[in-house]
Amino acid sequence: MTRDRWYMNLVLYQVNPRTFFDANNDGIGDLKGITKKLDYIKSLGADCIWLMPIYPSPLKDGGYDIADYYGIHSDLGTLDDLKELINETHKRSMRIILDLVVNHTSDQCEWFKKAESDPKSPYHDYYVWSSTDQKYQDTRIIFLDTEKSNWTWSEKAHKYFWHRFYASQPDLNYDNPAVREEMKQIMLFWLNLGIDGFRADAVPYLIERDGTNCENLPETHAYLKEMREFMNKRFPDGILLAEANQWPNELRPYFSEGDEFHMAFHFPIMPRLFKSLALGNCESLIQTLKDTPIIPKDCQWCTFLRNHDEMTLEMVTEEDRQLMWNFYAPEKRMRLNLGIRRRLAPLLGGDKKKIELLYAILFSLPGVPIIYYGDEIGMGDNIQLNDRDGVRTPMQWSGQPNAGFSSSTPDKLFLPVIDSGAYDFQQINVESEESDNQSLLNRLRSLIRIRKANPILSTQEYKIENEGNTAIFSISRMSILCLNNLSNISQTVMLGEGEFKFLHTSLPNSSEGTAIKEMIVLEPYTYAWLSRESGQGSA
Repeated sequence: MTRDRWYMNLVLYQVNPRTFFDANNDGIGDLKGITKKLDYIKSLGADCIWLMPIYPSPLKDGGYDIADYYGIHSDLGTLDDLKELINETHKRSMRIILDLVVNHTSDQCEWFKKAESDPKSPYHDYYVWSSTDQKYQDTRIIFLDTEKSNWTWSEKAHKYFWHRFYASQPDLNYDNPAVREEMKQIMLFWLNLGIDGFRADAVPYLIERDGTNCENLPETHAYLKEMREFMNKRFPDGILLAEANQWPNELRPYFSEGDEFHMAFHFPIMPRLFKSLALGNCESLIQTLKDTPIIPKDCQWCTFLRNHDEMTLEMVTEEDRQLMWNFYAPEKRMRLNLGIRRRLAPLLGGDKKKIELLYAILFSLPGVPIIYYGDEIGMGDNIQLNDRDGVRTPMQWSGQPNAGFSSSTPDKLFLPVIDSGAYDFQQINVESEESDNQSLLNRLRSLIRIRKANPILSTQEYKIENEGNTAIFSISRMSILCLNNLSNISQTVMLGEGEFKFLHTSLPNSSEGTAIKEMIVLEPYTYAWLSRESGQGSA
């Protein structure tokens, strides 16, 4: 168990290093660039930065295809640059975590090159091989758009190798003790540099067994507990965050008895938030919350609206998937795998009220909310770019050339800036929103300030109120009542006896501290956070 439960009441900010800020003007964002923008991240109210992969990589999968776990990609800087970033982050009383890809490497990793070329190499057994592609047939294929099998033939090895994701990402063999030890040493290397923890990528798929779907196996959990024990002994204040796209009852074992992961993403909540808004009906969101098991008191959920991947629709029915595609991704190019490759603002038609409403709901739910860089200003996407690059375009800092991201020439940028349409960087940027009190950026800052000032919003204690009106998502967090109108018509909510005060609201002509009794009328797509006087019951 950690000595410090710092991870329980956070706002986490996700950064793509290559597209955040370019300090050396070569067209690619870098670690020094993030260091230069730490005060901005701090001003947003974020407490912890999650860095997407910074390792050497051929970048076939955005850096999640790692070629060397003990280095930093030359595009991004050096280990000294990372040390400076860590130190400056800590000086500002913030934390920083890295992506740790435990499931697979790149096929350009030296381990795999040696494994392919020499069956007697100790690295050969770092991977999963077979003379047939018929093993583990009960295992689903994750990237249905591009992969026909989880097995790929190696001409060099004259065998098939196993991969759960792209064929360029061979899976590591966790039945090999050397692999288990190697991953622990990788953790130790980065923790010794000052990193505060890891987002562990794709953790359900570490072990393969015939006759199973090769997900969430007991052997996988056994190794994940080894990782946690290893960290506890050496860095008891470090944290592990599980990326496991699973149903709530399947997610619960990743916490175990508080001795596996400290935190886990709650994937099923995300699509229910968007479905609730699309239908003006929160029944599916309420049901998902009811289906969410209780977790150990020293563990925490992570919730989010969008991130660097497609908006996954794996956790919905086929009927709901079609509904969501038709509503949020009417063009086929907007869809990817079983999801939608769009940023938050375009998903909601650039409607600031709806964006703020979804954030208000997110911040009212149990767990730690995550903000994906650029979503706080309403950045757009570019669906014409390859794969998921459309939601990873350069941060829009100002109306200056290249959106203030880089002084390089446009043709050298890692990805092009958004320079046309409603999300053009000259219209949507940090600089212009800083000076507007009612901008999305400043509205979210206020929301975050109120949330952090009320730690009960980060606890697991809550009660769903007023279930009779499904257009209103009403959640009580002890002395705080959060009301959200998901519909396009005004809704009246009876508050019951006693007095309430506005903590925060998007209702016009209402301000923090104003008293309110008996009832409230919520205009379309508005919310209100109300504080109850001591001794009052539920609404």
